[in-house]
Amino acid sequence: MLIARYALGSEIHYGIQESPTTWRRLRGLPFEGLEETGVIDESRQLRLLCPIERPRIFGVGFNYAAHAKETGHPLPSRPAMFMKPDGCAIGPDEAIVYPLEGTRVDFECELAVVIGKPGRRISVDAAHQHIFGLTCANDISERPIQFSEMESGCLLIGKGFDTFCPLGPVIATGLNHRQLKLSTRVNGQVRQSSNTSDLIFGVDELVSYVSQAITLRPGDVIITGTPEGIGPLSIGDTVEVEIEGIGILRNPVIAESR
Repeated sequence: MLIARYALGSEIHYGIQESPTTWRRLRGLPFEGLEETGVIDESRQLRLLCPIERPRIFGVGFNYAAHAKETGHPLPSRPAMFMKPDGCAIGPDEAIVYPLEGTRVDFECELAVVIGKPGRRISVDAAHQHIFGLTCANDISERPIQFSEMESGCLLIGKGFDTFCPLGPVIATGLNHRQLKLSTRVNGQVRQSSNTSDLIFGVDELVSYVSQAITLRPGDVIITGTPEGIGPLSIGDTVEVEIEGIGILRNPVIAESR
């Protein structure tokens, strides 16, 4: 099942995809129950939005062995967690803003997990009960600032600029998160290509790990790390993250206005 959050005129709704051209409108938030209104909305009349409005975003670094190797980082003994501000979250076709301070801004395709049921101290075996669905994420990172922060033992601004976490285009339910192809294209050229089977810490482990300290809420998002092949973006580029069973998250890159 594919679920989208979309704008229709001045109204915002969630809907379940019925066909490539139609959506069955839902009443309220999907985490509160998939109650349909009976209204059918047409794709040509709506605009897809970020699937979650201003989510809490939990990130994890060095979670693919090949990516850890390419960065020269040892394999982590526990998930290397960080958070991104909710202002990072944008939707499909929204612009990634290349900041005035930016000297190298990288793409990072990632599988994102959307929490649907609250919980704390969730076991690995029970984690699937708290997952609503999956979506695509692009963990945009300003590298020189990020590396400087990491030398001081912190990480915020390098990954925290506004627009630095595109999400979407939809939330997919019922997928096997252990075996999904994911890739990044920049201006149509493949830059990353991998599979979630290469994750060091899997989806269920990450949900459980975060919940040992933090009560997870419906609408929270955990981005699960990026595979090898990270690289820089330039102003004017178009970057696409594609994950099997979810779709393509496409975003242009524009310069920040002075």
